[in-house]
Amino acid sequence: MKSILIIGASRGLGLEFIRQYRKDGWLTVGTCRDADQDALITSTGASVIRLDVTDPESFLNLAKALDGTSIDVCIYNAGVFGSRENISIAPSKDVFDQVMHTNVFGAMQALPIVAPALAKARGKFVFISSLMGSISANTSANAPLYRASKAALNAVVKTASNEYSPHGITAFSMHPGWVKTDMGGSSADIEPSVSISGMRKVIAQATLASSGKFFNYDGSNIEW
Repeated sequence: MKSILIIGASRGLGLEFIRQYRKDGWLTVGTCRDADQDALITSTGASVIRLDVTDPESFLNLAKALDGTSIDVCIYNAGVFGSRENISIAPSKDVFDQVMHTNVFGAMQALPIVAPALAKARGKFVFISSLMGSISANTSANAPLYRASKAALNAVVKTASNEYSPHGITAFSMHPGWVKTDMGGSSADIEPSVSISGMRKVIAQATLASSGKFFNYDGSNIEW
């Protein structure tokens, strides 16, 4: 049975990943921060690991759960948007720390913990980024903190591909599209089911040659 770990699975895209992979019979594990979020995940038949990606101590739970196991796919979906102000307004330290710790720090904590389990299966580590993290595609002054965090995440993923590709791990970033979630809002372009179905196809078709790249949910390449 194929196995998948979704980091950040209690709502939105993460929960839709859980639903779709469970429906296809995968052994599915999702992480969430709080006990009151457990039922959202376990109601699908998936298992839960408690994890706060902003807290290094919390990753001990993940390390213990993964010890000696193998995983076919891990998706780092944890993310927050933070301030929606434009570049002319500086973010507070608290908001800066929340966004960077969730979107970047957490990913960097997860990498060395999850990699051994992925290496055993020559698996795939997928990081949910955003088109807003593309420097070459940036034509707006809005949401500079979120943009910076996703650009930083992309740099981490590209660097990780250099480290882990020789161990058989395929690591890459993905833009899920503008999706109708709490973050994307009701006026977004696509439903979560469409985004996740598209990304699952890209993940399934990815090979080591995909490592270190940045893909749209429809499989097209995005420039850094």
